[in-house]
Amino acid sequence: MFHYVYVLKSEIALERHYIGMTSDLDQRLAAHNSGKVSHTFKFKPWTIKTAVAFRDESKAATFERYLKSGSGREFARRHF
Repeated sequence: MFHYVYVLKSEIALERHYIGMTSDLDQRLAAHNSGKVSHTFKFKPWTIKTAVAFRDESKAATFERYLKSGSGREFARRHF
């Protein structure tokens, strides 16, 4: 089983991004686009900009926390 750290991009507010983690990427994207996620419902629809798969859930969680940090956001901006 894989755990995904993903970066979403809003299709209506192109400067808006969202970083998250899930084990079911398709289901999670559907939840974001249906308005079930309070942090993203204002800027739906969303598309997946980047997704990185991890077998180890703790490594995925560590990478997600990093991407949500200041240096991690800059890393994502430059590389994704």
